[in-house]
Amino acid sequence: MKLRRIMIAAPKSGSGKTTVTCALVQALKNRGPQVVAYKCGPDYIDPMFHEKVIGIPSKNLDTFFTGEEGTRELFRKGRTGQDFAVLEGVMGLFDGLGGVRKEGSSYHLAQVTKTPVVLVVDAKGMGRSVIPLIAGFLAYDREKLIQGVILNRTSSAYYETIKPLMEQELQIRVLGYLPDCKAMQMESRHLGLVLPEEMTDRKEHLQRITEEFVKTVSVEGIIQIAGQNSEMGEGDRRPVSRPEPHGRTGGCAHEKKPVIAVARDEAFCFYYEDNLRMLEVYGAGIRYFSPIHDTRVPEGCHALLFGGGYPELYGKALSSNVRMLQSVKQAFDQGMPVVAECGGFMYLHAAIIEKNGERYAMAGVIPAECSNTGRLVRFGYVEIEEKQSLFLPQGERIRGHEFHYYDSTDNGDSCYAIKPVTGREYSCVIEGRNYWLGFPHLYYPSNPSFAKAFVKMAKEYAANNNSLFIGLYCNVSEREFR
Repeated sequence: MKLRRIMIAAPKSGSGKTTVTCALVQALKNRGPQVVAYKCGPDYIDPMFHEKVIGIPSKNLDTFFTGEEGTRELFRKGRTGQDFAVLEGVMGLFDGLGGVRKEGSSYHLAQVTKTPVVLVVDAKGMGRSVIPLIAGFLAYDREKLIQGVILNRTSSAYYETIKPLMEQELQIRVLGYLPDCKAMQMESRHLGLVLPEEMTDRKEHLQRITEEFVKTVSVEGIIQIAGQNSEMGEGDRRPVSRPEPHGRTGGCAHEKKPVIAVARDEAFCFYYEDNLRMLEVYGAGIRYFSPIHDTRVPEGCHALLFGGGYPELYGKALSSNVRMLQSVKQAFDQGMPVVAECGGFMYLHAAIIEKNGERYAMAGVIPAECSNTGRLVRFGYVEIEEKQSLFLPQGERIRGHEFHYYDSTDNGDSCYAIKPVTGREYSCVIEGRNYWLGFPHLYYPSNPSFAKAFVKMAKEYAANNNSLFIGLYCNVSEREFR
């Protein structure tokens, strides 16, 4: 497939990738082409920002989660030759698993999708030394993917002086610069960018950044580079495991669907869209609800899914919604299947305790407490294997990611979490016949058996609770966004 595409990457985190990516995407959208965005790695917030603030489709791509051909399949899915794809890198260009492996790195993603790279370099405090820095990256780029450079946090005078030297010595296109000013920066906090809902005048702010961006960066030059890439080859023939469509022909006209109620609001917003789509492919209907604003779990649902997010920031609102807390606890006690990850896992505890000692009562499904440790407790990729086969076939693993500052007095011991580089293991997840509760965020396409098992549990619950089974048909997908 011939698809115009470009990756925005950098030598290290904090170089300005997100600012450049958002400004470029907005500038391209202003010009008119159908723009889509992808985020390298397990980040939730950047795709959410792309969708809610810029108004374009966005999703994650991760070569550790889905391998080479699986990643290509997910990249190509739903795309046409009319699209313009912007991929945002993660960390430093070559930083993958454990900081040393290529899997999961921006470079590996660019390599398997044959995407040219524009390197964003923070040049603040640097003179000619920026040239050997970039030269090192070009020398290490054996696929010759780096096709352009943008300098960040520098002055116009320095840029005009250094640009001809860089182009002469490095034979690389220098596409522009961003000035060193606060107005050109995006806000951040401990888990990444602030949520889009929290950014005051966020769209206006991005438009202002974009207006300055197009003055100092050659968008036309980036478009030219993006149009010179080759078609993606087949390469690694190990495809991502794909579920078969629900029913023999993708669905049956009169078969009812079990409904998985997904918590989605200000507090719970970390979801991989591929996970939700996989649940639908296996035959579930998706209905969204808010643990903050609603007073009970949706009537007629047959399973609950609590994703990650920021429940600690909405502790008072969640704790005050006593009817919802009671409804969640009652559903769990009655045997409704439940999956909860990270922030959702915290919500199901007896309480969340803040650094100042403030205690917020939660659903009480788990008789334990979560508290702020003041430090990063766990970070990075994991492979998870059950001690007793319930959601996965015996001996199989599912891949995921952890990133949290809170810890629980009971993290569970139903599964092993294995670090893919070091092989270090630790116990995690509270699991039962029809529930999976833990800190790790899972990526279902890395082992679709998990999604299939969850939907099957919802179907069984529905069959045993006929009075609650509402008539969703196979060709209907409930999507109630708040």
